[in-house]
Amino acid sequence: MQDWLTARVNASPDALALIIGEERWTYGELDRLVNGVYGRLQQTGVQPGDYVAVLLSNNLAYVCLIHALARLGAVFVPLNTRLTPAELQWQLEHVGCQWLLYSEDTADEWLTVNDQWLLVNDDWLKPNAFTIHHSPFTIHNLQAIVFTSGTSGRPKGVMLTFANHFYSAMGSAYRLGTLPDDLWLSCLPLYHVGGLAVIFRSCLYGTAVDLHPRFNLEEVNRSLDSKPITLISVVPTMLRRLLKSREHWPASLRLILLGGAAAPAELIREANALPRLPVNGNRLSESDDRSPGTGHRSPIVASTYGLTEAASQVATMRPEDAARKPGCVGKPLLFTQVKIVDEEGRERPSGEYGEIVVTGPTVMAGYFAQNPDFSKKSEFSTIHTGDIGYLDEDGDLWVVQRRTDLIVTGGENVYPAEVEAVLREHTAVTAACVVGVDDPEWGQKVAALIVPQTPDAATTETLTEWCRERLAGYKIPRLIHFTDHLPQTASGKIARRTVKEQLQQWNQP
Repeated sequence: MQDWLTARVNASPDALALIIGEERWTYGELDRLVNGVYGRLQQTGVQPGDYVAVLLSNNLAYVCLIHALARLGAVFVPLNTRLTPAELQWQLEHVGCQWLLYSEDTADEWLTVNDQWLLVNDDWLKPNAFTIHHSPFTIHNLQAIVFTSGTSGRPKGVMLTFANHFYSAMGSAYRLGTLPDDLWLSCLPLYHVGGLAVIFRSCLYGTAVDLHPRFNLEEVNRSLDSKPITLISVVPTMLRRLLKSREHWPASLRLILLGGAAAPAELIREANALPRLPVNGNRLSESDDRSPGTGHRSPIVASTYGLTEAASQVATMRPEDAARKPGCVGKPLLFTQVKIVDEEGRERPSGEYGEIVVTGPTVMAGYFAQNPDFSKKSEFSTIHTGDIGYLDEDGDLWVVQRRTDLIVTGGENVYPAEVEAVLREHTAVTAACVVGVDDPEWGQKVAALIVPQTPDAATTETLTEWCRERLAGYKIPRLIHFTDHLPQTASGKIARRTVKEQLQQWNQP
């Protein structure tokens, strides 16, 4: 079969595909750029099936690489630009990447990958005369290995197929709808499954993406106020900042897809309460509360629950339902099934807490280390998420706890075991427990309770600097307290709940 960009160009070559800043590209123009990148990869020696790591910030070349690697049949391995060299090196070695694509602002001389580094710059986007040899393409091809946080101390490489992305795109469209003039503002990094999903979904739908390098409040607001943005994907931290800076939403905006972390009910209410004004600044009349050209009425916040292992969305609440049940993430998407089970795997009745189990064609082929040869046995796979939630009488999902010990700060996942291991490496530290405490801006912030070797052996400043050299910025504890012992349960385990309660008290303003 054809890769999706080729199929899109055959269907609508003149449709708008991508906006970055003030520059625009149609699908036909994007396809020509992708062919150039494809040819350069092919000429350099990248082969179908190769694992190609990409360490770039959001830009035009990154979008072209996503499509070019799919066309070539190579496996895309996106790397988080916020990680330290040691963290990146582990991921490169874990997968056994044959290639590393980087830019001048993301490379680090300490990284090694078989000496096969490719510097991606503007030359990659210039016209060329490379001969293109198309590779066989099937929907069950392995598209990417996307690293996600776990709870056991190391990231996991999630193996995603094109089928995972396809069914995710179809399920999302079925739930939220698509329109020919949709313009999706995306400031999520392309190394996250949420950012990657926007690129593929828009290609499948034939709609456009307004891509931002990062979430910059001024630039996002400028796009909202100057472009006909109809959708935007944000995490709660981003939405809070937008609400503090705006008095209204643009009339074109029909949907705010809110995910990445638990969304407080009050945040959803506040976002829905903001009026929508047309471009000329006149308020929509009480009798016609619709945004022109969208057919959707306020409210506009759609709360969603998803995970990398399920190619983004699992369940999503339509805006009108999210307003009625703020905090609920709604029913599973088309093709997806969700059930709640107890510790023995028995299904729980409505209203009772248990582990969230997801089944469907969006569920990954497996974790890389557990299935390196990629042999997905069934199109409908199942994953036990480790998240705690319940289904209400309407069959709507409520998420109570995202992975028991996982910390979600500003939409980024932090697993305590990794931070604790770094802290314990310091000679002044005897023991450490890391938890997430509530934070009005970030949702949670990383906090640590430390047992030092001696009362004066360590300071907050020395441990912060220690972590900064070894961990990405969002993983560094923002609150550190010292104690002579860590509380324990009756079975001798660290009483994390007690630690969290203590640190939460010290976190009070």
